[in-house]
Amino acid sequence: LADACETLTSAKTMATDFAGLVDGSHRHVLLGIAQLIMLGELAVNRALDNLEVTAESTV
Repeated sequence: LADACETLTSAKTMATDFAGLVDGSHRHVLLGIAQLIMLGELAVNRALDNLEVTAESTV
């Protein structure tokens, strides 16, 4: 999950950076993709947090 989070962070950064290089509707599409990636990143972070809580409660 940690690797997935880092990969999603990198993908979000690439999409956002690339959006800065284009204009018009392509920029909006790329920014939308960056937002979707961010939502995936948040979901992975939540799963990671829940996994850590479970691991701590069993110790």
